[in-house]
Amino acid sequence: MTAKSYSLLAATIFTIVALVQLSRAALLGFQIIVGSHSIPIWGSWIAVVVAGVLAWLGFSAARA
Repeated sequence: MTAKSYSLLAATIFTIVALVQLSRAALLGFQIIVGSHSIPIWGSWIAVVVAGVLAWLGFSAARA
């Protein structure tokens, strides 16, 4: 696997993660419970930003 294809694959996965988190935060609002802890909705907004930046970096690296 070349560095270009690896960057494209990682960017695609981060894009999917960002879209899933965005759908949780903005549209669906379903609860995520880990053990006895509930993950707040604002955590998804942070995940959208982080995954979006990582996806952008991956697509930028794949283009170079």
